[in-house]
Amino acid sequence: MITLRPAAERGHADFGWLDSRHSFSFGSYSDPEHMGFGHLRVINEDRVAPGAGFGPHSHRDMEIVSYVVEGRLAHRDSTGSAGIITPGEVQVMSAGSGIRHSEMNGSDTEGVHFLQIWLLPARTGTAPGYRQARFEPADGLTLLVSPGGREGSLSIGQDVDLYRASLPEGGSTRLELRGSRAWIQVIEGVIELEGARLSAGDGAAVEQHTAIELQALSRAEALLFDLQ
Repeated sequence: MITLRPAAERGHADFGWLDSRHSFSFGSYSDPEHMGFGHLRVINEDRVAPGAGFGPHSHRDMEIVSYVVEGRLAHRDSTGSAGIITPGEVQVMSAGSGIRHSEMNGSDTEGVHFLQIWLLPARTGTAPGYRQARFEPADGLTLLVSPGGREGSLSIGQDVDLYRASLPEGGSTRLELRGSRAWIQVIEGVIELEGARLSAGDGAAVEQHTAIELQALSRAEALLFDLQ
């Protein structure tokens, strides 16, 4: 079964410095039919104005992934970690027993466009931590995040595999699922999933499948979550 989550139907918040689209309930946007999908709790597509951002604030017991599409995202947290995340780089922050951090636009002249992703942890009260890595451009599937950090991916405290799918026009890819459910979030381009067309911002919940296959109708990029 595949359930589409069209981009235009997402929640929306515009604060001037921040334009945010919510695939699931978040902040003042509440929809009982879209509270998350499995361990996946938040997918926010954020655009932050130059010089602006999220000042210091706290999290606990959440696995938080940031994926930069355009621009520079500056991170700093209470573990002493700090860095600039650019396209091709991914960060995983395990909030655990508690962490305080900020995420700011790392440029005073250009906006930053990124996806903020939250997953419920397998265990609560763990030590907080931060990991960041660059993944070079490559067509096909690239494993970005996994439990234990296999194949050079970033480790996360939940049984989920997160892949980047980069496809040229006419290209295709197939993922054999470790579980029976997955989420697809399109970042750019147009892809076809079992006859359904998904464009930038669209998402899809996949249930009771052992594999998924994507066909690119234009050059496309998407995130694939293999959820246990």
